[in-house]
Amino acid sequence: MNATAAGTFDIDAWDDEKPYDERGDRRLTKVRVRKTFHGDLVGTSVADLITVETAAGPAAYVGVETVEGILHGREGSFVLQHSAGSDADGQWLRWLIVPTSGTGELAGIRGEGRITARPDGSHAWDLDYTLD
Repeated sequence: MNATAAGTFDIDAWDDEKPYDERGDRRLTKVRVRKTFHGDLVGTSVADLITVETAAGPAAYVGVETVEGILHGREGSFVLQHSAGSDADGQWLRWLIVPTSGTGELAGIRGEGRITARPDGSHAWDLDYTLD
């Protein structure tokens, strides 16, 4: 089955922010983020991120996020690998579903997606995936 899912998410918590490398105008920080998903995916997640900030503002982050919920009527969990950043030309916020990370009715899920940060601070997402 090939499918596309979409929706929004709320950031419920931004916890344990710990700077661990500060040099000049650059700072690297570890942070844990908790989210609630709405739309074609209804559920929650916990993400561990490493962020990079510079004098110009947020520059990039990488992370791993465990999602638990119901995607198009199928219940289970999977892990997302994040790759994101921004510069003067715009931003990129991408997900990759970690192969073999699906559980329950989401076992075997594969795919990739995108996050859109809206001007009002809210977030939309879309996910292209395959599931046996």
